[in-house]
Formats: sequence, C-alpha cells, structure tokens
Amino acid sequence: MTSVPTPIPSRTQFVLEGIKHRILTGQLTPGQALVETELAAQFGVSKTPVREALKTLAGTGLVVMNQYKGVTVRMVDADMAREVYDVRLLLEPEALRRSVQRGSSLDTAREALERADAATDTAQRSLANREFHRSLYVRCGNPLLGRMLDEVRDQAALVSAVAWAANPSWEREAAEHREILRLALDGDSDGAARALHSHIASFVQRAFPEAQGKGEQE
Repeated sequence: MTSVPTPIPSRTQFVLEGIKHRILTGQLTPGQALVETELAAQFGVSKTPVREALKTLAGTGLVVMNQYKGVTVRMVDADMAREVYDVRLLLEPEALRRSVQRGSSLDTAREALERADAATDTAQRSLANREFHRSLYVRCGNPLLGRMLDEVRDQAALVSAVAWAANPSWEREAAEHREILRLALDGDSDGAARALHSHIASFVQRAFPEAQGKGEQE
C-alpha cells in the first residue's frame, strides 16, 4: 500500500507563521520595521513569499503597510485595544455560553490551561492562553461566529503581549481562567459567560484604563 506523502507547507505559509510567532511572542515589537530583504535572509527564502506573508499579516491587522515608511509591526494603543476588546466582549461570552449548552468537550481548554501554568516564559504562556480562549468558543455550533472571533484573535494576542511587557499580570488572569473553566465544566453556561465577560473587560481596563473613558464618551 502506497503511503500518502505529508503536504509540505508553502514558503509563504512558513514565513507567515514565523513572522506571526515573532510578533505575538514579543520578539518583534510594535513599531518595529519589517524589511523584506532581512526577513528573506533570516527565513532562507526569496523576497516574494515574504512580501505575500506581509500582505496577509496586514489584512489580519498585525502589521501596517505604508507607502513611505514601509512595513512595521502594528502599534498598540488604547483605541486599538478598545476596538478589539469590544468585539470580544460582544461575541466571546455568547460563544462560550453556546459551547457549554451544547455539551462541547473542554479537554483542549483544560490542556491549554495546564500548558500555561507550566510555561517557563511569556512566549509559551501567550500561545497557551490564545489556545485556551479559542477552545472555549470554537465549538459553539456557529462556524461564522467562530471565524469572526478568529479574525480578532491575533490582534487580541498582540494587545496582551504589549500589556504583559509593561505589567505582568498573568497570575491573576490564570486564576480567572481556572474559574471560567470550572463553571463551564459544571455546565453553568450563564455563569461561565459572565465570568468570561468580566475577565475580558477587567484586563483591558487594567492595561489601558484610558480606553474605558473613551468608550463611555462615545
């Protein structure tokens, strides 16, 4: 029997994932220039896959392309944080409520929480936390809702990376994660949704207090 070969990721996808990982783990910081020739040399590819990867990252909001300044990692400020977290507050608690009501498996969330607790650096913790949150909503039963949350997932992770660099608060957030998971495992869909809403809101209020004031004025 002939085995089916494992697909080889395209060069563009390889570069895309590599740059994204560096941004979300703080190796590339907001405002930092992303030079095609330098990235091509680092990843061992031509400039074409780098250029395509950067276009995709611009579409997801992680980088900014400017005709005069070139490509840079997106800056994070109160306005950006408020926009991203407003979307999360509107959609993520409801998605979790539906996941719990459907009796969806939370094994992935439990495993992600364990990885976050065992993490030895910010990069590992950040990636585990992203997976924890996604596992809460991805089985909500509405693929469109899941995709909408996926679209802001990277930007939310960028906000977290910047906030943690200024004020490492992951111990508090880890405790909140455990409470959210406990309520979800108990089948308390409304309680889990309320806890998640409070968790998301309190994070952005602590990290970007000026964002709350602007939201109330509008």
